[in-house]
Amino acid sequence: MYRKSLLRQNRAASQRLKELAAITSGYFSIAQIPLPSDAKFICVYPVYINSKKTLAEGRRIPNEKAVENPSCAEIRDVLTAAGMNVYMENKMHPKEWNRDVQFRGRVRVQLKQTDGSLCQEKFKSRKDVMFYVAEMIPKLKTRTQKSGGSDSSSQQGEGGKKSKKKKK
Repeated sequence: MYRKSLLRQNRAASQRLKELAAITSGYFSIAQIPLPSDAKFICVYPVYINSKKTLAEGRRIPNEKAVENPSCAEIRDVLTAAGMNVYMENKMHPKEWNRDVQFRGRVRVQLKQTDGSLCQEKFKSRKDVMFYVAEMIPKLKTRTQKSGGSDSSSQQGEGGKKSKKKKK
């Protein structure tokens, strides 16, 4: 009897540790945090604002305003900086054929309060959220640093190609 109760306690403790680790571990947060059932959360998949996708593949904003290969973490960072109530889920868009971890995930954003009023006046619709995210992602530090490093590497690659052409 005593042994069974110890086993139950150990199982419960290990389950709580797993839940805590899932919440605090970084990439996908919030599977276990209870939320109000009638809260007005919308889904934002990275496909919705990806400039490399067509409208048939799931893009929802014009290509001129879209961003090249956004990630869920970038969307989450932009919206939390804007003061929105945001969490990520380990889900995939149905039209996403690539099952890679980079393209995985969706962001849930609370657009309206439980009484139906808007959380923030600048986000009146889901399109407003998508346009804002697409506008702010290129301004992230991770995006600006990556673009600077890739320019120097592309110049080195071009130099190698020119020398091969001269040998022929």
